[in-house]
Amino acid sequence: MRERSGVEFVNMAPPAIVSTDSTGMPEPNPESAGRREQWAWYVYDWANSAFPTTVVTLFFGPYLTVLAKSAAGADGRLELLGVEIAAESVWSYLISLSVLTQVIALPLLGAIADYGRRKRELLGLFAGVGAAATVLMFFLQGAAWLWGCALFLIANFAFGASVVIYNAFLPEIAGPGERDAVSSNGWALGYLGGGLLLALNLLLYARAGALGLSEGYAVRVSLASAGIWWGVFTIIPLAGLRNRGARKPLGAGENYLTAGLRQLRRTLGHVRRYPQTLLFLLAFLVYNDGIQTVITLAGQFGSQALGLSMGVLTGSILLAQFVGLGGAVGFKYVAAWMGNKRAVMAALVVWCLMLVYIYGWVKTATDFYIMAAVAGAVMGGSQALSRSIFSFLIPRGQEAEYFSLYEISDKGTSWLGPLLYGLAIQWTGSYRAAVISLIVFFLGGLALLARVDVGRGAVAAGNEPPPKG
Repeated sequence: MRERSGVEFVNMAPPAIVSTDSTGMPEPNPESAGRREQWAWYVYDWANSAFPTTVVTLFFGPYLTVLAKSAAGADGRLELLGVEIAAESVWSYLISLSVLTQVIALPLLGAIADYGRRKRELLGLFAGVGAAATVLMFFLQGAAWLWGCALFLIANFAFGASVVIYNAFLPEIAGPGERDAVSSNGWALGYLGGGLLLALNLLLYARAGALGLSEGYAVRVSLASAGIWWGVFTIIPLAGLRNRGARKPLGAGENYLTAGLRQLRRTLGHVRRYPQTLLFLLAFLVYNDGIQTVITLAGQFGSQALGLSMGVLTGSILLAQFVGLGGAVGFKYVAAWMGNKRAVMAALVVWCLMLVYIYGWVKTATDFYIMAAVAGAVMGGSQALSRSIFSFLIPRGQEAEYFSLYEISDKGTSWLGPLLYGLAIQWTGSYRAAVISLIVFFLGGLALLARVDVGRGAVAAGNEPPPKG
C-alpha cells in the first residue's frame, strides 16, 4: 500500500470484505472510505470544538460562579441536600461530578455502540442533546445556578459520549498509511472552528457596552452560539458518514443494554491480552494529564504569578488555538518522516523544555505569548497523533468501546496534575516551582511511551501496523 502524507487524499476503490470482527461478522476495508467521508468526519471536530473553547475554557465557569453568588447567603454559601457549598467552589465540584459520570457511563456506552453498529445515529443523538443543553444556557439568569449545573452535566456528558463515537470512526475511514494525516486534519479543523467562534464571542464581549448589551447578556449569547454552532455543523458529518457492518445478534432475552454490559465485562476480562494497548493507555494517562493541567492552570499562573491582564490571557488563548491548527497539520509531516510514536515523543520533549522555560524565563506578557505559541504548536500534534496511535491498537469491531477507555484516560485522571500543582504551591509558596513540578508527568509518560511497541501491538489486535511504527 502506498504511503500518503500531507493533505493529499485519493478516492478509494469500492468496498471490499477483507476481514471479520471478533464475532465473525464481516468488516469492510477501512481504505474504502473516500475523501468525502473523511471531510465529513473532519467537520465534526469543527462543530464540537465550540463547546470546550467557548463554554468550558472561558465563559461558563465564571458565569456559573456569578449565578451561585447571587443565590448564596450572606456568608457566601449555598445549601444543597443539606450540604453547605461555597459559591466559589461550585464550578470545580461540577467539573469533578461531570468527570465521574463519564468514567462510569462511557465504557458501557462504547460497548452498546459497537454492538448495535449505529454509530452515526448515536453521534447525532448525543450531539443534538449536547447542543440543545448548551443553547438552553442562554436562559440562565439571576440565581439559577442549579439549572446551570444540570445543563452543564448534560452537555458535557453528551460531548464526551459524542467524541467517543466520533473517534471510533477513525479506523473505519482511514487505512494505516493515512491515519496520522486524517487524525491531524481533524484536530486542525477543530482548532480553526473553535478558535473562530471564540474570537467572535470575545469580540462581542469586548463590544457589549458599545452595542447596548450587558456583559451577562453577551456571555449568554456566547454560550448559546456554541450550541447552535455545534448542532448546525453536525448535520454535515451525519450526512456524510456511514455505518459499517451488521448489528450483532442479541442473545435470548437480551436488549442492547444487557448485551453491552456483557460485552464490556468480556472486554475488561480480555484486555490483558493486549499488553501494548494497556501500556499505551497508561502512558497517555500520564502525559496527557500533564498537558491538560498546563492548559487548565496557565491562566492562573499568568494572572497570579505574572499579574497579566484579562486581555493578555484571552489573547494567549486565541494564539494557542490558531497556532494549534498549524501544529496539528505540521506534526503529520513529522509523523510521516519519523513515525507517529517518535513524533509524540519529540512533542513531549518540547513540553519538558517549555516547562523549564516557564520556570526560568517567563516574566512578561511577551514571554507568556511565546509560551502560548509553543504550547499550541505541540498540543495539537501530540493529541492528534496519540489518537492515531491508539486506533492501531484496537481490535476490530470494538472501536467505540476501546475509545471510551481512551476518553476516560483523557478526563478521568485530570485531578492528578492539579493536585501536584496545588501541593507544590502549598509547600513552596511558588507558582514557578509548581509549574516545574509538572515535568514528572511528561518525563514519566515519555518513559512509558518509549516502551510501547506500536507495530507489535497492532498485529496483536489484528491490524496492519503503521508505517515506520
